[in-house]
Amino acid sequence: MIDFAAEHNVRAEIEVIPMDYVNTAMERLLKADVKYRFVIDVGNTVSKIFFWNNRKTGEKDVTFKVLYCGICHSDLHKLKNDWSDSIYPLVPGREIVGEVTEVGSKVEKFKIGDKVAVGCLVGSCSSCENCVNNLENYCQQAIPSYGAKYVDGSITYGGFSDFMVADEHFVVNIPNGLPLDVAAPLLCAGITVYGPLRYFGLDKPGMHVGVVGLGGLGHLAVKFAKALGLKVTVISTSPSKEQEAIQHLGADYFVLSRDQDQMKAAKCTLDGIIDTVYAVHPIMSLIDLLKSHGKLVTVGAPEKPLELLLPSLILGRKSIAGSYIGGIKETQEMIDFAAEHNVRAEIEVIPMDYVNTAMERLLKADVKYRFVIDVGNTLKPYPSTTLD
Repeated sequence: MIDFAAEHNVRAEIEVIPMDYVNTAMERLLKADVKYRFVIDVGNTVSKIFFWNNRKTGEKDVTFKVLYCGICHSDLHKLKNDWSDSIYPLVPGREIVGEVTEVGSKVEKFKIGDKVAVGCLVGSCSSCENCVNNLENYCQQAIPSYGAKYVDGSITYGGFSDFMVADEHFVVNIPNGLPLDVAAPLLCAGITVYGPLRYFGLDKPGMHVGVVGLGGLGHLAVKFAKALGLKVTVISTSPSKEQEAIQHLGADYFVLSRDQDQMKAAKCTLDGIIDTVYAVHPIMSLIDLLKSHGKLVTVGAPEKPLELLLPSLILGRKSIAGSYIGGIKETQEMIDFAAEHNVRAEIEVIPMDYVNTAMERLLKADVKYRFVIDVGNTLKPYPSTTLD
């Protein structure tokens, strides 16, 4: 029959669908709403299930059931190997929140039942100057939460999974009253913007800061800045973001960066700017918005060099700096601050089988403002999660 079909050009009339459309396809099939056959594009649209055994809970380890995990742009870059350092098989996820199920004999900070989280790091050397000063994020031997070699030679796997084991030093406590789903994005996006506000002194009530970009990082930068008592100007290329920035997120002002009149009116008004944009974009016009001694801090990572003329810095004693996530102590401080001041990420909760579609939407910036996977309710548990 197959040979006959090939020879005589007999072809089924089909509708090709991705794996995460199967449930909808089944509902349509019940209504005979297909002409004439669904075919799943398994090869291109299914995230393969990968089974592995976590290490045994060591004496300083915390094992916890993953309940929620945020999705960030870094996950997308790592999946696509955009930075040429991905290790496959790769299990993403570095905004991980869950509940403790087991603790090692020497664990002091956590107990079974505690709500906890792990962010971007699961290890560091613990002895260098950065580690001693609670800056594990700048340790030259820092170990990312996934896609890296751990101290025992094993590969680290992230939060798109049912359980996780981590050294207690790299686990933070989630305070009561902070919902776990909205807490997840704080572990990467939150600390990424909170850290530079604190470190660069852009945290004094009454100061005026700009936030460039209103996405996953930008919306949290606005929320943390307002919670610190700052005046906030959102700077964006999208006029449609003005109402969202001011009426929903609480920004004080909005500047359309493509409007020369608006940019001119905002010149020399900002004490600092948190630039969250990861695409190549002009920064000279942003520097003009700074007061004398102002700071432009970039937390995005454009893939190509940005143009900079030094006189724009020299003539106002202005500076440009970068910042990368935060150390564990500062991350706990940020989580506690968020709980106390009601800083919540704006999220879209999704099931595990929607991850592929979420990645496609993330590529188009089609999310307001962070995807969070409901791991606990939508990832099927498997019997073995630790080594025997």
